[in-house]
Amino acid sequence: MSKKVIVVGGGVAGKSAAHELMERGFQVEVYERKKYYPGGKARSIDVPDSNKIDPDKYLPGEHGFRFFPGFYKHLPDTMKRIPYDDGSGRKMNVTDNLVPTNRMMISRYGKKPIETISNFPQSFKDLKFAIHSLHSDTGLTDEEKHHFALKIWTLMTSCWDRRSNDYERLGWWQFTEADKFPPPSQYQTLLVEGITRTLVAANAQYASTKTDGDIILQMLFNITNPLLHADRVLNGPTNDRWLFPWLDHLRKNGVTYTFHQLCEKIEFDKITKKVTGVWIRNMDTKELRKVTGDYYILATPVEVASKLVNDEMEDWDKTLSGLKELAESTAWMTGIQYYLSDAIDIVHGHCMYVDTQWALTSISQLQFWKDYDIHLRGDGKVKGILSVDVSNWVNPGLNGKKAMECSREEIKDEIWAQLKKSLNSTGNEVLRDEMILDWYLDKDIYEVHPGLEANKEPFLVNRVDTWCKRPEAYTHIENFFLASDYVRTFTDLATMEAANEAARRAVNCIVDHAGVKAKHLEIWNLHEPTWLKPLRHRDQYRYNHGLPYKFHEPWWMKVFLWFYRTFFKHRMSRVEKAKT
Repeated sequence: MSKKVIVVGGGVAGKSAAHELMERGFQVEVYERKKYYPGGKARSIDVPDSNKIDPDKYLPGEHGFRFFPGFYKHLPDTMKRIPYDDGSGRKMNVTDNLVPTNRMMISRYGKKPIETISNFPQSFKDLKFAIHSLHSDTGLTDEEKHHFALKIWTLMTSCWDRRSNDYERLGWWQFTEADKFPPPSQYQTLLVEGITRTLVAANAQYASTKTDGDIILQMLFNITNPLLHADRVLNGPTNDRWLFPWLDHLRKNGVTYTFHQLCEKIEFDKITKKVTGVWIRNMDTKELRKVTGDYYILATPVEVASKLVNDEMEDWDKTLSGLKELAESTAWMTGIQYYLSDAIDIVHGHCMYVDTQWALTSISQLQFWKDYDIHLRGDGKVKGILSVDVSNWVNPGLNGKKAMECSREEIKDEIWAQLKKSLNSTGNEVLRDEMILDWYLDKDIYEVHPGLEANKEPFLVNRVDTWCKRPEAYTHIENFFLASDYVRTFTDLATMEAANEAARRAVNCIVDHAGVKAKHLEIWNLHEPTWLKPLRHRDQYRYNHGLPYKFHEPWWMKVFLWFYRTFFKHRMSRVEKAKT
């Protein structure tokens, strides 16, 4: 008989674990707290009362927009095994719904936005656009550019041990020496904070250099790789194009996935040192029952996991003691959508508003949803959807109030005001108040009392020197495993990719313990170009001998860069000549 695995939490990690266990012959039961939507923070939402034309068609809301960088390997590998039916009769999987962006924009108050390519140039048009973007008015001095380039070079040529040890305990703000170029310099805004928010969605003030640096390098290497798309998005709402087909696939293959089930307690036997069951409350009937299995995977966010892992479990396995501290390292990062009367495609990709008080990022969604029937939703007049992510809820806005101190209506108005100040400041009226037909702010933001909002699902923020607090996917409780973005992974960032990687690690452990004749799941480390190996090897020698990092640029690198610069100068000269 096959072994039974109980999975608590039906987000990306829980569904990933269920998928991989299912394919290896295990019985799987998933218990999800949400009432209607699978996928946790990755979900999209039907906007309430927006089915005015067709009772089955709602305006699409998002918990927060998401993207699928080219360096993701674990999540796409699982997605390739999720069938998708678009009605055409073709054999498809959900990765066929990923489409690349080709541009990114940095918008600023009172200045012309900076727009550039988001992938390796795919055409002469892309190349010409990339060259022109080099002449954007960034306001950066040559000294600032040189200084930041030196920092990126340091990351690229540092050995793994130095990154994992020295840089994990060094903040990104300190590593980049952000205070060396205080405002009105653009160094902090564009480079230290802007790139962090653009590529990592992390806080430059708190994140470790290891975390920020590794992911920034991955994105930069992606952009310079002609075989990858650095930035991909789904061609429709997340539920339609990925999460619901995934749920159907799991259920058709025997996975029991139950909604509106709250785990209230993990039962741990102090004698056998095993988990003997989990207590689940049906939130519809209020019935509380004990659910048992051979193995248990806790796939909830860290702030939930820290409350479920009890003192007896911590006493037996001290690696679990860091969960409570990690649970305090969370921040709000939640989305709002504006449904517009005009098709406003600000840029064919993501736009970062680096001067905004609430750290906004947006994407115009419908330009990527080519076959989506928006005209049947809402009142039938919607032609554009601007999805905005709010990353800073504690800075005062233009209205003088923190986002978490505003009512939902005030949040909507303040975000719109910051967007307008960014996009309309150079004379072009990109956004107008009368464009807004409707809006949706995620329901996880709720009012505790007038003047104070709360968030049901905060976002894990990686802070300096917290790697030592993170547990592995396995624990010293032999039938209890962890699968979530706070688990130690190569990805090392709170993302869907980290959640999937953590789930793979947990599944590998169960396969190993159960003695199942099944292939272990692949786990990929972050990729870095082969040509950097000699430089990292050189730094490894210095690290092993107790020496600090030392800048080194070999002669062959100088020759390569000379040819690279000469090529771009020649190409730019041809472009300018053709222009005149």
